[in-house]
Amino acid sequence: MVKFSGLMNPKSMQGHRFQPLRYIAAALFGWSVMSTPTVTPIAAVPTPGSVAAVQVKEIEAYLSALPSLRADFIQLEPSGGSSSGNLYYQRPDKMRLDYDDPNPVLIVANGWQVIYHDRKLDQVSHLLTSQTPLAFLLEKKVKLSGDVTVTDVQEFNGEIYLTLMQTDEPELGTVELAFGKQPLELRRWSVTDAQGLTTQILLERAEVGAKIDDKLFLLCDPTSVIKKEGC
Repeated sequence: MVKFSGLMNPKSMQGHRFQPLRYIAAALFGWSVMSTPTVTPIAAVPTPGSVAAVQVKEIEAYLSALPSLRADFIQLEPSGGSSSGNLYYQRPDKMRLDYDDPNPVLIVANGWQVIYHDRKLDQVSHLLTSQTPLAFLLEKKVKLSGDVTVTDVQEFNGEIYLTLMQTDEPELGTVELAFGKQPLELRRWSVTDAQGLTTQILLERAEVGAKIDDKLFLLCDPTSVIKKEGC
């Protein structure tokens, strides 16, 4: 079950230089912060048989069939700051976001666990994958219904924008995914929390079907007295 709770609260991890939950919320899957183009809504809460409903099904099929993805990314912060790094995504349930210096953050999701590692402070936080707002992307079959609700589908300049919220707790925030239409491809996403703060991830030089070393998805905790093989 997708759970946004805690992920949207900037006070949820006091004492950390970086807030793990906010980073994971944004990073595990937007608009440019510099401009907001006028878009034409296709539908709000797509009805069966509508153009929007068909597009949602096409996006579900695309995400479910995506074998792997490797890309550079830029993360845009609500404060106006930015970070960059490398994204590795292996279907169905593995993801790694490795931030470039001076940002010390490393996020690894594998199966039902997520590790957030602040390499400067040498601090590690453990979460359940189900606690991230984009947990549906780490399921064997991506389903944009049930635990999440599609609230809006818009199209502009050859791109489709899909807005989702947690079905049971919509007040906790939204996720927006942006796709190129022809061919269908994931280009960026944004997470807006309960306070209205938006963090965005923009993908660059994306490579679909890339061969990714499984070692990149090891859940290594350097603070643990028990060392895993390969860490």
